[in-house]
Amino acid sequence: MDKQVHTSKTMRAGSLSPTSTISATSLDLSRLPPIAIFTAHLKDGEETMVKETLRQYNAPLTTDVSRAKIFIGKVGTKRRAEFELRSRKLVVEEVVAPKRPASPVKVDGHSSKRRKVSGASARAVPANEGDSTTEDEAREDSETEDEANGGKQYTLLSSPSGSDRGARAVTIFEDSSDADIIWVIKVDWLHACVSAGRLLPLGDNLVYKSRVLERPKSLNTKSIRAIFSAVPKAAPASQTLLASRPHPMQDIVDRAKADAPTTSKKSSYQPPRFGNHASHHFKDKTFAPSSQHAGHSYASQTTHLLQQTTSEYEGEDSDIPQPPEWVKKGVKFACQRFTPANGPNEDFLYQLKKIRTARTLIDDDIGVRAYSTMIASIAAYPFKLSHPREIAQLPGCDEKTAILFVEWKNTGKIQAVEDYENDEAMKVLRSFYDIWGVGAKTARHFYYNNHWTELDDIIEYGWNALDRVQQIGVKYYDEFLIPIPRAEVEHIGAVVREHAVRVRDERITVTIVGGYRRGKTTSGDVDIVVSHPDLESTAGLVRDIVESLEESEWITHTLTMSLTNTNRGQNALPFRSARATGVGFDTLDKALVVWQDPAWPSRERDIAVNPKAKNPAIHRRVDIIIAPWRTVGCAVMGWSGGTTFQRDLRRYAKAVKGWKFDSSGVRSRSTGEAIMLEGPDGVDGTPEDAEKMVFEGLGLEYVPPEYRVTN
Repeated sequence: MDKQVHTSKTMRAGSLSPTSTISATSLDLSRLPPIAIFTAHLKDGEETMVKETLRQYNAPLTTDVSRAKIFIGKVGTKRRAEFELRSRKLVVEEVVAPKRPASPVKVDGHSSKRRKVSGASARAVPANEGDSTTEDEAREDSETEDEANGGKQYTLLSSPSGSDRGARAVTIFEDSSDADIIWVIKVDWLHACVSAGRLLPLGDNLVYKSRVLERPKSLNTKSIRAIFSAVPKAAPASQTLLASRPHPMQDIVDRAKADAPTTSKKSSYQPPRFGNHASHHFKDKTFAPSSQHAGHSYASQTTHLLQQTTSEYEGEDSDIPQPPEWVKKGVKFACQRFTPANGPNEDFLYQLKKIRTARTLIDDDIGVRAYSTMIASIAAYPFKLSHPREIAQLPGCDEKTAILFVEWKNTGKIQAVEDYENDEAMKVLRSFYDIWGVGAKTARHFYYNNHWTELDDIIEYGWNALDRVQQIGVKYYDEFLIPIPRAEVEHIGAVVREHAVRVRDERITVTIVGGYRRGKTTSGDVDIVVSHPDLESTAGLVRDIVESLEESEWITHTLTMSLTNTNRGQNALPFRSARATGVGFDTLDKALVVWQDPAWPSRERDIAVNPKAKNPAIHRRVDIIIAPWRTVGCAVMGWSGGTTFQRDLRRYAKAVKGWKFDSSGVRSRSTGEAIMLEGPDGVDGTPEDAEKMVFEGLGLEYVPPEYRVTN
């Protein structure tokens, strides 16, 4: 992974960087009290930016109001802060500090009165301006009267970028020993800290400080996040594999063993009081240690593992094959390399995919993307992995990936995967996540908020609260989990084509995309792209096809019917227009339906006995997508690649071409206009030919669909 230096350019007024780059500064928010976000007045995407920025700097982010002590958001007045707290069932009273004269502070050995400063312009005292870091001096650096009062303190280390003389202790938040205090602060404080690369006093960014009289009861009675995300703070750099890195290809094992004298066998580390936040790939600890490792830092565990079990890797450098060109060149986009199914490292990838699923279930979006990147990179590697150095050289992988490989190679398992598979709460979340129409967020809501632990709970207590898609997902839960063989997928595609031709003509094209086109032996659902060379023939086509299939009893439920593309004249939606109106870019006409073969062997006999005899045929999920001929190549391309392939295709189009790509077409990010990479309507050819033209227009080598397996 390329480490990028975070600069002030990534921070604009009123916005945070969502990129989670590793900063060269010393900003560390891990010792803050638990932080919750006020979502009011945060525009689309801003909440995610704030959340990801807090996570990047190890802030203890929480959604549990019963334990949050800091609330951050776009809150400008005490009255608004009181309202937000009251709406969360927090009973509070304002803390009003007595006025007191400013304390003198020594500067260069002379006493002088402290100048009052405020907001982001406040200058933290450099570490070299004093040798002492006592509590008294920390209080003198405090910005407000409230912060200067005595009591229990959350001491935060803040030092200017580049300082090598140690960090000056700056007290930002404090609490009296017998009070439960809450701070409401403006998000501007976070902007300022990230820009400065260090903690800054609150100043005018402190909106409201209150004493809690009553908190709501915690709903997270079984906090799986605490199990999988609350990890001890990493050991000092000299005790980790990231230390002493003269060359990126230096052997990881050798460095770990060289560091052995500085790492005691038994760590005296005590986890920070406020550390229950989801880690991510860039500061990755994978998961919290299992019970037998409680009290040891992750760095100590991993180094210990390598010292004891990796002697077999010594002297194997000569056996490492020469890496392919994409590895040598550091090609980071999955759409620029060939990734086949069933590669030589599927057993290891199977373990990593389980960790990624766990990250999904604990709402660690950054971790999910990071694991997806490393999985796609390893999947494209054509050789059987035998040495951790091989992994470290792959784009998107690093020492932590190599540590997982060493653990799996030497023990036959990964402890994080064992924890994930054996945890009862995770089993419940997985079962809910498998419901069609239920994402990870909803699954967590079912479990943590509603305290449901099985499908029967959803049916008994929450059926009327489900939307129609979720109700169908629960009703046919077991059937939807049964894989669809290729022969059945092809049969469904043939039936769709038959009815499409019936409502139009023989020039209709039907392309089965998704996992089937990538060569999977079975599919979870069936995705079909339908098109026609004449523009007027694709207008309203999805409605006509679905009505014809319903009449023939192939479709039992139509859950989504979208005619957005038809309603706007099937013109590509300009990029700027889409962004301004908040409309999604993938605006093709489509229908999501439940499919069932209307014929079964004993149909006539069963109906003769009972005219309302139930069809025993299994229900399937089918998506029918309609693409105009002018952009059918983008549609086929957008629905054929694995998840990471498609993500990197969009990233590549943005980074290299300055374009916006999705399955409905390509648009310029500068002018907002559509870019036509395919032929006009009515020309001869096939959707596959059009897809190749899109690859060419993007400047990419054509990757056959069976080599886009990046899941």
